Amino acid sequence: MTKTCPVHAQPDHPKIPTPKVGILLANLGTPDNYDYWSMRRYLGEFLSDRRVIDYSPWLWQPLLQLVILTKRPFTSGAAYKSIWNEKDGESPLMTITKAQTTKIKETMQARYGDAVMVDFCMRYGNPSTESKVKAMVEAGCQKILFFPLYPHYAGATSATANDAFFAALAKEKWQPAARTVEPYFDRPDYIEALATSIEQAYAKMDTKPDKLLCSYHGVPQRYLMEGDPYHCQCQKTTRLLKERLGWDDTQIMTTFQSKFGPEEWLQPYTVEEVARQAEAGNKKIAVCAPAFSADCIETLEEINEEIKESFEHAGGEEFHYIPCLNDDELHIKALSNVIEENLQGWID
Repeated sequence: MTKTCPVHAQPDHPKIPTPKVGILLANLGTPDNYDYWSMRRYLGEFLSDRRVIDYSPWLWQPLLQLVILTKRPFTSGAAYKSIWNEKDGESPLMTITKAQTTKIKETMQARYGDAVMVDFCMRYGNPSTESKVKAMVEAGCQKILFFPLYPHYAGATSATANDAFFAALAKEKWQPAARTVEPYFDRPDYIEALATSIEQAYAKMDTKPDKLLCSYHGVPQRYLMEGDPYHCQCQKTTRLLKERLGWDDTQIMTTFQSKFGPEEWLQPYTVEEVARQAEAGNKKIAVCAPAFSADCIETLEEINEEIKESFEHAGGEEFHYIPCLNDDELHIKALSNVIEENLQGWID
């Protein structure tokens, strides 16, 4: 990293790095390991976020600290262990996010050279948003484009990622200019990447599934009534995907997974819907997860194990999970297109 004194500065002026633009990708996060204390630290940070659980801390924190965080690290740890990347000592989400970052970095540097710096952070766990913002500022990033890797906006995903970004900026003496990326759930290049992945998956199957379930991560129904656009954006993605594939309504549907707590969440619930499909005679189904930019615990363990088990227990015969877009070429192209559009006016 080259540092120089500004032109016309006094000899004792501190040297500063060559200005550049930072591109900071962000995903949900991952525990450092699947042992009890690693899981407890991660779950404690995640479930203490008021964007995720908005109950009164006076009611929620005693329950969280004394009950949930006493038991849940064991069950969640076992789930993570079943999908853990033992070779690299990290979760699949970490492995995939690193691969995405590497490919996007190659694309950006081919386009802009050393004028950009590309890195990633996690909302919960490591590497933290604060640490990466600090590193970018120290490297000379006077402008930062912050890109939460969520196709759809939700207060519990995009908004809380932005919160962490803004909080990190607030700690900087020389605060860079900043931009955040809007959701990309209805972009033609994103829909094309999704559709292509489904067509490729179907081409490898002996028989076409009776139905495709687009399973999105759920949120409480109350959030929709309070103005969160997530539900509507998910429904639009499924509709656009259906139109691109040339299907009708009998071949595809929207469902929601990962319900947590006692209140009603967005429905239908994936775990229940797969059983209904089997009981209705649809013995061959496929499930994809358009709300996730990378495979993680909710897809590799929840969908491919728990939800699959629900389907088979109800009489289902063939269950196909179609992986997330991950570091697929069309996905990286779509994400790179989003970045280039958002850099306009900052860099040629």
